[in-house]
Amino acid sequence: MSSFPLVSVIIPCFNAERFLTETVESVLQQTLQEYEIILIDDGSTDNTREVILSLISRFGSQIQAKFGPNGGVSAARNRGTELAKGEFIQYLDADDLLRTNSLAKRVEALVNSGADVAYSDWQKLEEDEDGVFRPGVIISRRIEDIHPDPEVALFTDFWAPLAALLYRRSIVDAIGGWRDSLPIIQDARFALDAALHKGKFVYVPGVGADYRVHRTDSLSRRDPIAFNRDIFKSATEVEEWWKRDGVITEARSQALIKVYGYVARASFERDREIFEAAYQVLERLNPGYIPKSPRHLKLASQLLGYRRAENIALWYRQVKSPLNSIRKKN
Repeated sequence: MSSFPLVSVIIPCFNAERFLTETVESVLQQTLQEYEIILIDDGSTDNTREVILSLISRFGSQIQAKFGPNGGVSAARNRGTELAKGEFIQYLDADDLLRTNSLAKRVEALVNSGADVAYSDWQKLEEDEDGVFRPGVIISRRIEDIHPDPEVALFTDFWAPLAALLYRRSIVDAIGGWRDSLPIIQDARFALDAALHKGKFVYVPGVGADYRVHRTDSLSRRDPIAFNRDIFKSATEVEEWWKRDGVITEARSQALIKVYGYVARASFERDREIFEAAYQVLERLNPGYIPKSPRHLKLASQLLGYRRAENIALWYRQVKSPLNSIRKKN
């Protein structure tokens, strides 16, 4: 290709002073030159504003920025999308990195295929105890390796960071914006929403992004209750979407059971309200629900029923924990 359409790279920033310069430089080093960088400062309380102003001073018109109060990352991405002029949208977290030829390869794949979303392999940058990020595992898999129905794959087991995904502007407009109502899983849901709107995905081989894995800063780890509630809320919305879309296929029914089963299992100890909600849905979708794993829970559920089996499993964990502590001390 001799000429590429414009790509808008949207980077929301909240207290991102440590990583933002390196992230922006990973865009500036792209082999593709038809891009704009849009920085949205989401009410940072550190020196992010000064970093942004320094970047603008160094690179001028290649970067535009907007500053505002803290409204959350979804609101920041929506603001960036409003400002974007590109035919393609690259959402990029302020601590992740693009490989030098990733935009060119993804744009070419979208133009040649007519697809709506291009996705590439990606590599983890894992933080060690000294705060240094070191290259970790490379994630290389295709959506169809998970399931031939992309809606099922993206609803269940396929996930990639935003740095590994390039969206056509038309599918972004069809989705209608980022969801403030799902603050923890909004990136996974945005990709799923592209599939629910019948967007086509194209795989771009090769590592195209580096994704930082922080030791303690993951929202899902900091607030597992909110994480599971997001998953449950999203699942109920997807179930209703599939009902409106027509008959729910067997594969989609099994996907719903899998996700609701995960929520029930993850919520039993800490959030009985969501456990009961998920359990009721499981009984509706699959009366006499029996989890497939772990093996001991499956066997106990077959004998006693799922709710009683979870009670026994919880009692076992509570008894086992202090015993393990005693063994370690001795």
